[in-house]
Amino acid sequence: MKIVGCDLHARQQSIAMVDTETGEFTEKTLCHEGNAVRAFYASLEGPVVVGIEATGAMQWFLELLDELGIEGRVGHPAKIRAQETRKQKHDRRDARLLLQLLSEDRFPEIWMPSTEQRDLRTLLRDRDQWVRMRTRVQHTLQAIALNHALRQGRALWSATGQTALEALPLPPYTRQRRDELLALYAQLQKRIQELNKEVEAQARQRPQARRLLTHPGVGPVTALATDVFLGDPSRFATGNQVASYIGMIPSERTSGKRQRLGKMSKQGNALLRYLWTEAAMSTVRKDPELQRFYRRKLIQKGMGKARIAAARKLGIRLWIMMRDQIDYQEFCRRGKLRQTGETHAGMPA
Repeated sequence: MKIVGCDLHARQQSIAMVDTETGEFTEKTLCHEGNAVRAFYASLEGPVVVGIEATGAMQWFLELLDELGIEGRVGHPAKIRAQETRKQKHDRRDARLLLQLLSEDRFPEIWMPSTEQRDLRTLLRDRDQWVRMRTRVQHTLQAIALNHALRQGRALWSATGQTALEALPLPPYTRQRRDELLALYAQLQKRIQELNKEVEAQARQRPQARRLLTHPGVGPVTALATDVFLGDPSRFATGNQVASYIGMIPSERTSGKRQRLGKMSKQGNALLRYLWTEAAMSTVRKDPELQRFYRRKLIQKGMGKARIAAARKLGIRLWIMMRDQIDYQEFCRRGKLRQTGETHAGMPA
C-alpha cells in the first residue's frame, strides 16, 4: 500500500510518499501544467491513499483521484496545523506532516459533500451574489430618491414607486445614473426570479428539503440550503454540534473556575447562518412556541441576541426533522408528548 501526503497549491504540489511494503520513501514536486500529475498518479500500483488539506482549489484534484480509483482524504487545515510544533513551515514539511498523520491514523478527515450537493451549493451562492448586487443598487436608488424628497420606503420598488422615481426632475448626470441603475435593477430582478424558480424546483425534488418546507416560515431557499449545507444529519450527535458547525455559539476563553464567553464565533457557513436568522423572524410570527421563546429572550437579552437565539433554535429544529425524517406536524406531536412526560425517540429538545 502506498500512502501519499500532498501539499496542494494552485500551480504545483509537493508530495511525500511511502510504500508500506518496501519502506521506500519518495519526495517530489509536481507542476500542474501539462500531464505530469495524471501520469504520476496513474503509474502508482496497488492500493493508494492520498491526504490533502482542504483548500478552495482542490476539486479538480479530487475528481482526478476518483477517476483513477485512488482514495482521497481531505483534512481539517486548522487541526493539521495544530499537529506541527515547530515554527519552520515549507511545502516539504507540510507534505511530510500529512504523510505522518496518515501513517499514524491521526489524520483529521472531514466530511465532503457529493458532486450534486456541491452543484446545488453553487446555485445558492450564485443567487446570494445576485441578491447582494440588487441590494446595492436598491440602496443607491433609495439615496437618490431621498435626496430629492421622494420618501416611499419599500413602496419605491412597486410599480407606483418606480413611476414616481422615473418622473423625478433631476440634473443631467444624476438622471443618467438613475436611468442606468433602474435598467440594471430590472435585469437583476429578472435573473433573481429565474434563480428562485430553479431553487424552488430543486427543493421540491429533494425529500429532506420537502420536509423542511412544512415548517412555518421556512421557504425553498432556506430548506434547500439547510439540506445541502448540513448534508448527512447523522454526522451530528447533538443540536449543540449543529450550532457549532454553523458558528452560532459564543467564543470562549475559559481558564480555571472562571468562564469567559464572548461574541458569536461565526466559524461556519455565513450564508446558512444568515438564512436561518431571516427565516426565524418569519417563524416567530407563525409558530406559537418559538414566538414565546423569542419574546422571553427579547426581554432578557435584547433584540440582537434574541434573533440569534431564535435562529439557532430554528436551525436545530430543522436538523431534527432531517435526522428523524419527520415533517412539522410530527415534530409538534412529539413535542407535546415530551411536555406531558411521555418519552419518544428523537424527541425535539
